[in-house]
Amino acid sequence: MKVRSIETRHCDAGWRNYHFVRLTTDDGVVGWSEYDEHQGAVGVTTVIEQLAERVVGSRVRDVERIYQRLLVRARQSMSGVMAMGIGAIENAVLDAWAKSLGVPCCDLLGGRVRDRVRVYWSHCGTWRIGLPQFYGNAITDIEGVAALGAEVRESGFTALKTNIFDYSSGPPRGWAPGFGRPFEPGQNVDRKIISNLRRHLGALREGAGPDMGILLDLNFNAKISGYRQIVRALADLDLYWIEIDTPSAEGLATVRQESVHPISSCETLITPAAFLPFLRAEAVDVAIIDAVWNGVWQSMKIAALAGAHEVNVAPHNYYGHLATMMNAHMSAAVPNLRIMETDIDRLPWDGEVFTHEPEFEDGSLIVPDRPGWGTEPDEAGLAAHPPR
Repeated sequence: MKVRSIETRHCDAGWRNYHFVRLTTDDGVVGWSEYDEHQGAVGVTTVIEQLAERVVGSRVRDVERIYQRLLVRARQSMSGVMAMGIGAIENAVLDAWAKSLGVPCCDLLGGRVRDRVRVYWSHCGTWRIGLPQFYGNAITDIEGVAALGAEVRESGFTALKTNIFDYSSGPPRGWAPGFGRPFEPGQNVDRKIISNLRRHLGALREGAGPDMGILLDLNFNAKISGYRQIVRALADLDLYWIEIDTPSAEGLATVRQESVHPISSCETLITPAAFLPFLRAEAVDVAIIDAVWNGVWQSMKIAALAGAHEVNVAPHNYYGHLATMMNAHMSAAVPNLRIMETDIDRLPWDGEVFTHEPEFEDGSLIVPDRPGWGTEPDEAGLAAHPPR
């Protein structure tokens, strides 16, 4: 069975768009994957469309050969949108191959280590504070944060992740100088930010209770000295991990040495080679892998590399339901898994644009038995929500 065509599809996702690869074989099997053009990844669609001709005519079971053919085309610029486009094609190939065999994708990855994957409620408070026009349930004060913590606990989830917020002038607002909100290229951390952070985390703990795993995502919002300042200031709190993005493996290693909490990182890295400096420097307790960007086939290699360094992994996943299922299959097959990210606050029409939604029970995602990824875009649903 060979690849006949590769196309892209798109739909409205509120403050962004959802993007998909649609791969059709000469036997009529359709494989899907989800990719993203948010946060500086504009251009992935162009990459996919221009690389497609190198895949047409290939056997869908030759996943590694397809990857290598695309790699040699992109080797001089194998980062950013080039690698993301290759990952998107790779993931659609896996879906088509699994569907042709009538098996779930995790069977192609070595089979299941687990049938259920523990997840954490990501962007807990972030969407309701910053984007209530899309997600509803607006949070306008610290009491709303505590109430959300209680909602997470009562919904059966055992872990949540949140971000940094400023409460100094009215309703809470996100503090993210790493992304220009506010514009402060020095990314300096002052006492006010730490005070606000402790207040926010305290409210979540009050609502969620003592048994909830609370994860803190600092993103790219400080320099190494600022991260060290924050981990020292939060040393008395009970946190599941502190997540940090930085290009400096050596700098992150110094942060980890000072932190009493586990340090996670690497969600923006692409290709196994990019993870090596962080693993060799012993900079992370958990290596975060974006399988949408890297491709699930290559992500399994990254997970094995981390395992060889006695490091567990966690998927980076804040996209649509197809991406969640893709990450679920990888998580089912990876031995050294810590936990999986997922967004529980969803757009009102998310259920309309996918054939199946993830099923959660007692804080875990149930890995589906359906062939392929276990869900795919509904083309009628996509047409009803054209891209922005």
